[in-house]
Amino acid sequence: MKTKLLYIGNKLALHGNTDTSIETLGGFLEEEGYKIYYASSIKNKVFRMFDMILKTIKYSKKIDYVLIDVYSTQNFWYAFIISQLCRLLKLKYVSKLHGGNLPSRINKSMFCSKLIFNNSYKNIAPSAYLFDVFKEAKFKNLVYIPNTINIDNYPYKVRDISVPKLLWVRSFAAIYNPIMAIDVLRLLKSDFPKAELCMVGPDKENMISICKLYAKEHNVEVKFTGKLEKDEWVELSKDYNIFINTTNFDNTPVSVIEAMSLGLPVVSTNVGGIPFLLENNVNAILVEINDSKSMALAIKQLILYPNFRNEMVITARSKVEKFDWNYVKNEWFQILK
Repeated sequence: MKTKLLYIGNKLALHGNTDTSIETLGGFLEEEGYKIYYASSIKNKVFRMFDMILKTIKYSKKIDYVLIDVYSTQNFWYAFIISQLCRLLKLKYVSKLHGGNLPSRINKSMFCSKLIFNNSYKNIAPSAYLFDVFKEAKFKNLVYIPNTINIDNYPYKVRDISVPKLLWVRSFAAIYNPIMAIDVLRLLKSDFPKAELCMVGPDKENMISICKLYAKEHNVEVKFTGKLEKDEWVELSKDYNIFINTTNFDNTPVSVIEAMSLGLPVVSTNVGGIPFLLENNVNAILVEINDSKSMALAIKQLILYPNFRNEMVITARSKVEKFDWNYVKNEWFQILK
C-alpha cells in the first residue's frame, strides 16, 4: 500500500516564486510512488494558513505522515500551528528545517520551537550546520538528509575563463544582497572591461528595480532575466563561467549545489551553513559578508590560476554527486516507511 503524505509548505512556484523543497522533494517522492497532498499554493498568507489547517483536518484520516517545511520568518508560524494541530489529531509529523536564520528563530521563540521540534516524529536537517545547531539546542530525533538534486539534469562543462562572465541565481531579496553582485562587476570592470553579470531570479521585494537603478548609477550593464525555469537557467549557464553567491544569511542553497554540478567555479560569502557545504580554496572560494573587493580579487585568482580553478571545480562536482536523489532517497524511505 502506498505511503500517503500531506506536505505543508509554500508551494508558490506557479505564482512566479523560486521552486522550494515542497516542489522538488515532493516531486521526487511522487515519482517513487508516494501519494502526496499539498498545502498550500494560495498566495495570500492568511488564506494559505487557513488552507493548511483545513487540509490537515480533511486528510487526517487518509495520511500516514505530515511533512512540514519549517522556515525562520513569518512562515515559522505555519509550522507551529500545523504541528500543534497534528498533535491534537494524533498525526505523526516530520519537520524539515530550512533557512540560514533558523537558529536565530529558535532562540527568539524557544518555547514554541520546543513545542514543534520536541514533538516531531523526526527533525530533518538538510545541512550539518542546522544539524549541529539543533543538537546544541538539545532537540532530539535529528536526522541529516541533504538537499537533493537529479545530477543528470546538470551537465558538467569545462569552461574557459579569460574574461569573467558572472552568474547570480537567487530571489531578489535584501537577505541575498544582490547589490553586492553589481559592486563586484563594477570592481572587475577596471581590469576586465568586457566582464559580464547575469542575475536570475524572481523579484520578492521590488529589488530588481533598485538593482537596475544602482547599475545605471554606476554605469555598468547587467542582464536581468527574472525567474527562469530550472532547465532554462541551466541552459543559460553555458554562456557564463563563474557563479557568485552574495547572501547575508544562508543554509545550503540548492542554487550553489546546482552551480557546483555544472562545473561553475563558486565564489560565495562565508555565512550560516555555507562553510559546511563549501571549503575555502578546496571546492570554492569564500569571502566575508558584503566584502565586494575580496570577491572581485577571488574572481581574478580564478582567472590567473587555471590549474587551481580546474581542481576546485572537479572537487566540487565530486562532492555534490553525493546529493543526487539516487544516493539520498533511501534515507527518506527509512523515515517514511
